[in-house]
Amino acid sequence: MNIIEKSDEEILAIANPMWNELVKYSNNKNYGAFTRNFSEEMLRGANEIEMGKQFARSKLTKGLDNDPEFLGTIRRGDYVTVLYKQTNKNMDGEYLGRLVLGYEGEDIKIFGATIF
Repeated sequence: MNIIEKSDEEILAIANPMWNELVKYSNNKNYGAFTRNFSEEMLRGANEIEMGKQFARSKLTKGLDNDPEFLGTIRRGDYVTVLYKQTNKNMDGEYLGRLVLGYEGEDIKIFGATIF
């Protein structure tokens, strides 16, 4: 099955735990756990040293709240993008979280994750 054929409810049952883990491990600056659901393609682009610098420097990657608001999904090709409204305990305002999911073999993996 292509992931874009899944309902929003089915996608959220997969995406929410993955997003919550990203928030948790970003707050804890735990690179190994943060990347454990990444696709091989995503892992190749996720340089451990650069991500470590981002964790160290960025206020946004620390203090993320655990209650993101689901905004919607975008389906394109072999991937679905899940959008979240994310807040941060240490910074004012709202931020956009983006999680891109797709199949790698039989498993659903993260092919993109950003917050801005």
